[in-house]
Amino acid sequence: MDRRNFIKHSSLGTAAICAQPSSLFFDDPVLGQGHKKYRLDTAWSKADVSRNPVNDCHEMVQDSKGRIILLTNETKNNVLIYDKKGKLLTSWGTEYPGAHGLTLFNENGTDVLFICDNNRHQVIKTTVDGKVLMVLDYPKETGEYTKPEEYVPTETAIGERGDIYVADGYGKDFVIHYDVAGKYLGHFGGRGTENKHLLNAHGVTIDRRDPAQPCLLVTSRQQNAFKRYKLSGEYMDTVDLPGAWVCRPVIHGDHLYAAVLQSNNNQWKESGFITILDKSNKVVSNLGGSAPTYENGKLAEMYQATKHFQYPHDVCIDDEGSLYVAQWNSGKVYPYKLKPVK
Repeated sequence: MDRRNFIKHSSLGTAAICAQPSSLFFDDPVLGQGHKKYRLDTAWSKADVSRNPVNDCHEMVQDSKGRIILLTNETKNNVLIYDKKGKLLTSWGTEYPGAHGLTLFNENGTDVLFICDNNRHQVIKTTVDGKVLMVLDYPKETGEYTKPEEYVPTETAIGERGDIYVADGYGKDFVIHYDVAGKYLGHFGGRGTENKHLLNAHGVTIDRRDPAQPCLLVTSRQQNAFKRYKLSGEYMDTVDLPGAWVCRPVIHGDHLYAAVLQSNNNQWKESGFITILDKSNKVVSNLGGSAPTYENGKLAEMYQATKHFQYPHDVCIDDEGSLYVAQWNSGKVYPYKLKPVK
């Protein structure tokens, strides 16, 4: 896994494609299959690129006020806050050069953010307007790390009591567990090919769709899979997604959503799509991707079917069911919006 080399070798082809306005190729197309179809809007963002540029658009969340919050590693404005119509309301942040993971948690009635910074090798908890509340440094308490550079956190998940789970997706692939105050409680996973291990633990979330057994969903991207763990860290099972280098899992209602980079011979391609799974973790729709097909209960390999996305990195679902897609290494494009087709 060498993200820098990947970007270097793919940037020329990506730049050539992204230099062309998407409206020249597509006119608000409808993407997806079955009951999960969406109309694509590539011009959703009304931000002025000369005043509020983006670099890689990594992740997005919706806060309790209904605003859409975008995290980018552009240090002129790491955080852009929009309304649902794409109007830019405000921006902040100049100190997150490796801004990658963004998680929102409602803490006793107040929204807080958790930012994973690849370059700083830290997780930073902030208010929604940027005030730093807590910083988690590299987890030397685990005994697995000797220096900050070995630790490259990519995502967090927050438990109901404020427990923090950090996925070290570009480092050693451990998931580190802290209490609400940042006290180390344990870790699990780690890089490897056994069931309990992970390969590129890019994302993590808490799946509460079964109230009797909430669990952790962790990306194992090089294995084209999500892996399920008990909240204590004990491995449960694997959700295989052939052909998909999945980013973080996002739960909304009974469905699981994820941005996908297409995999070919265990290598990223300049393509991707959005996959949607039902409550039983069966793929029901691929936006911009092949129609999901199961044979004898096994999912056939998925692939990009239409070139609407370059490198989709995250999907956010708002309170009206619309989707927002952030992309990285994609010509510095703003996020796209997809409205559900009834």
